[in-house]
Amino acid sequence: MMFGETLKAMRKAKGYTQEELAIKLNVVRQTVSKWEKGLSVPDADLLLKLADVLDTTVSVLLGGTVSEGEEGTEKDAIAQQLAKISEQMAIKNWRSQKLWRIVGIALLAVLIFHGMLLLVSLTASTSFFNDAESIVIEVEEVVE
Repeated sequence: MMFGETLKAMRKAKGYTQEELAIKLNVVRQTVSKWEKGLSVPDADLLLKLADVLDTTVSVLLGGTVSEGEEGTEKDAIAQQLAKISEQMAIKNWRSQKLWRIVGIALLAVLIFHGMLLLVSLTASTSFFNDAESIVIEVEEVVE
């Protein structure tokens, strides 16, 4: 289970809303939302406070990857795990941005293509009406 999913499950198990948890951590609700959605992670100190508020360990919050030990070593392990999680999120976000960029370029190409078709059809219809008008004038001249 990813950090965000674990956090959300533990928050709900404690009966906290995002707003209530945010107040306990002195952050805004949107910060908790970003953590749960996997868009960011808390720093090591905030992660320790989060584990305390949720009455759990940092190891459990991070998916059992940090071994409990003396405080300095634990903070280093937490920092390393957070760096790994941040890197994974950066890769995920980069892929998402790349996909949206491709979709945007494709939509732009379709819009340009349709714009060109519209321009060609307007030019053709204007030309057709001009030709039709000159034929009518020529027919009127012949009739007179």
